[in-house]
Amino acid sequence: MAQISVIVAVYKMPEYLPRCIEGILGQTFRDIELILVDDGSPDNCGEICDGYAAKDPRVHVIHKRNAGVCAARNTGLNWVYDHSDSQWIFFHDNDDWIHPETLERMLSAAQAMKTDLCICGYQETSGADPEIRAEDLQPVFWTPKAFFMEHHVNATVCWGKLYSRALFDGKRYPEGKYIEDEFLTYRLLFACGNLAVIPAPLYAYFVNSAGISKKPWIPKRLDAWEAFDQQLAFFREMGDRDLVQYRMRQYLENAVGYYDAALAAPNASELKPVLRKMKKHIRCLIRESRKEQVLSFWIDYDMLKRFFPVRMWLLRFCRDRFILNSN
Repeated sequence: MAQISVIVAVYKMPEYLPRCIEGILGQTFRDIELILVDDGSPDNCGEICDGYAAKDPRVHVIHKRNAGVCAARNTGLNWVYDHSDSQWIFFHDNDDWIHPETLERMLSAAQAMKTDLCICGYQETSGADPEIRAEDLQPVFWTPKAFFMEHHVNATVCWGKLYSRALFDGKRYPEGKYIEDEFLTYRLLFACGNLAVIPAPLYAYFVNSAGISKKPWIPKRLDAWEAFDQQLAFFREMGDRDLVQYRMRQYLENAVGYYDAALAAPNASELKPVLRKMKKHIRCLIRESRKEQVLSFWIDYDMLKRFFPVRMWLLRFCRDRFILNSN
């Protein structure tokens, strides 16, 4: 059986799917199996997957009704647990691609460093291959805490990581959630004693610049706040104040960013009840952040002024009265 199972949730974007599949099958490390989960894609993605399966016995295709990327990844994981003896798992998005030596280098690093998780660097690109420097190919040790705080985005996305299969024992992605990576990846990260990290961008994260436009803002994005609440509870249970303060600050910045994005969205007029809910939640976060000593009055004056305008008016009034009485 294969040593590495590569799982790809497939939905739409058939023009990029061959590049993804061929990049995986063309790896210098050949002892792999590729599980393509066709998540009810309404185009010819399923046919493309079947075409590769007919040519390469390492390819396994699962066709299912559309249920979202979490359900597709879980379907792939369940297939591995039911049908494969592979000890390593790698997730790959269906419009991205990887360097030909990605899996070979990551497996070698994980085995040499005796870790359950190897992470490679990534680079956003609209089509060009990432530039790789020889010195960045050398794997290095990181602690989960240090990596989470220094490279938060890479610490929470599921792709670009070679996982020991055992990490997923009893764990699956929460189905139906937006930004699903935030609910699980950090738990896998902190289940490891140390991490093997290859800084080189062996994973190319595709950004379709031609397709970027102003899209309606969807309230489903607020699922991320549920994930952040769970992360805070996790770090509090760990008793790590550094992680609590770090995540709280990020949470607050994300919340304000989401609020601003919703205000600027073309459907902002339809979001008034959601915006009121968001503003109330941000006020609660500001209060909680000050309790955790994440915010100080002087550093975050603008944020306090924006979300507590009446309170700031009273503070300015008291300040002016004090100055007047002093004179």
